[in-house]
Amino acid sequence: MSLHTNLRGLVGVSITVFLILSVVIAIIPAIQIQNVQSRNDLPALNKIESRGRDLYLQDGCGTCHTQFVRGLPVDQPYGRQSVATDYVNEKPPLLGTQRTGPDLSNVGVRQPSEVWNLIHLYNPRVVVPQSAMPAYPWYFELKDKATESDVVVPIPARYAPQGKTVVAKSDAIALVRYLQTLKQVGLDQ
Repeated sequence: MSLHTNLRGLVGVSITVFLILSVVIAIIPAIQIQNVQSRNDLPALNKIESRGRDLYLQDGCGTCHTQFVRGLPVDQPYGRQSVATDYVNEKPPLLGTQRTGPDLSNVGVRQPSEVWNLIHLYNPRVVVPQSAMPAYPWYFELKDKATESDVVVPIPARYAPQGKTVVAKSDAIALVRYLQTLKQVGLDQ
């Protein structure tokens, strides 16, 4: 009698395959994750960085940017492969939904300059000509003259508004500070 006509044999094979796949796909990875050491040495976000995280969520940055480096060769420029301990301070983790823009999980190391990030928020094409990211002009104020306490954004003359100084508002600073916290720490620490 062949297997496809033997009901008991067919059910037995199906249950065996189901159990093997369950162990390989779900149980073994779950056991491995249980052995990941907690990273209590990572600093929590301060008030400004937390505000920046809120703005990141509010503006939908996770729609175009991920914070999860896959173990694929195409992801190597973004940093090492993400691990569970990378998200100790992220509640909930902001993994993202797609990657229209670059992955940001290690952007604090790859692009640590506050000035670069502020220019990028003001007009992304100033620093990345092929960028599809929209500008965020509401994070900035155009002034005739900056005060001593203003954070002036040095926009190149070609892109700068005539006769005006671009000044970052507190939300722009907060968002950039949050982005600068996105760093992959070493796994051996």
